[in-house]
Amino acid sequence: MKISYWAILITTTLLTACDNSDHSDLDTFISNAGKGLRGQVDPLPEVKSYEFFTYDAFEIPSPFAPRKSEQVHSSTNGMKPDLVRRKEFLESFPLESLEMVGSLEQKEIIYAVVKTPEGNLLRVSVGNYLGQDYGKIKQISESQIELRELVQDGVNEWTERASTLMLKN
Repeated sequence: MKISYWAILITTTLLTACDNSDHSDLDTFISNAGKGLRGQVDPLPEVKSYEFFTYDAFEIPSPFAPRKSEQVHSSTNGMKPDLVRRKEFLESFPLESLEMVGSLEQKEIIYAVVKTPEGNLLRVSVGNYLGQDYGKIKQISESQIELRELVQDGVNEWTERASTLMLKN
């Protein structure tokens, strides 16, 4: 018991003797660390008062109503697609997803080879339909397919639009 008491006393004495070392650099750092620093909060931005607005443009057309676009032909001649006609396979794809990959001639008839998004190759000729806008093929050359599409504008009228499917290199 006496040995442990003396061991604690000696250890404490040695530790206090080590604490007498020079810590002036630490004291200097602590005293200078806060000099010149002052907390500053930016002022809040000025609150703008709400300005009331009365909408009085009821006589102009609504920007949300569909407008009639200017196309190749208007439907004043009663133009509309044949909705009873059985649709062809290539009418189930958007025209943008189809690719013309080649052309061929057989018995003086020019055919175009069209690739579907799934990678299937199909042969089409003048009079066939492509795309989802009732696009009927009017002419086929070695580099493109020209077709006329019937699109419906916002006023429930049909408009004819010329489109081209170019040969993919």
